[in-house]
Amino acid sequence: MIRNVAVTTLILVASPAFAQTAPPQEAPITCASPIAPDDTERSLKQRYGKEAVVQDLPGAEGENYKGLVLFPKATDRRIEIAFTDDKARRVSGLTLRDSAKTSRWSVNDIAIGSSLADVQKANGKPFLVNGFEWDYGGFVTDWKGGALGRPLQGGCTVTVRFDKNAAAPKSLLGDGVKAASDNATLVKWAPVVTEIGVNFPDK
Repeated sequence: MIRNVAVTTLILVASPAFAQTAPPQEAPITCASPIAPDDTERSLKQRYGKEAVVQDLPGAEGENYKGLVLFPKATDRRIEIAFTDDKARRVSGLTLRDSAKTSRWSVNDIAIGSSLADVQKANGKPFLVNGFEWDYGGFVTDWKGGALGRPLQGGCTVTVRFDKNAAAPKSLLGDGVKAASDNATLVKWAPVVTEIGVNFPDK
């Protein structure tokens, strides 16, 4: 009987500590959580176990790179992680994509699927978006002094990309085109956030 009480007491004491150290699976993303600037492939694998898997990830201009994916089988939790070098010694940033058309993560009140109006509200003013249907199509290029252009606490910065599963109007196509988020044609076409990046500052 005494042994059972002792074991129960140990579980009750240990449980809160375990809950605090368990890695998050959904929440607002910050510069320190669920990934910190000094994380490495090794530290993330230790923390997330089998939920951290090395994969080939899509990069710029059709190239791929080796990165780490958290929650690879849960598309609404998936996070893609890039590193500063081939030996994965330090995280350079993370990316959320619209593989599930939604995500349990958010950044500055923005999530996968957020509308132009949602992002403009979070920014506090209109912003500029690249023309669509090319390698850098749909990325926000200028927050125009709004809140989303300022680094988060901890120094990391945010990138946002818009798209839609439908052809964009001709006036919104291609390299060299910039459209304001309150542009009537863009608003009517109604793209949504399909990619969010959090980029850590260089040391």
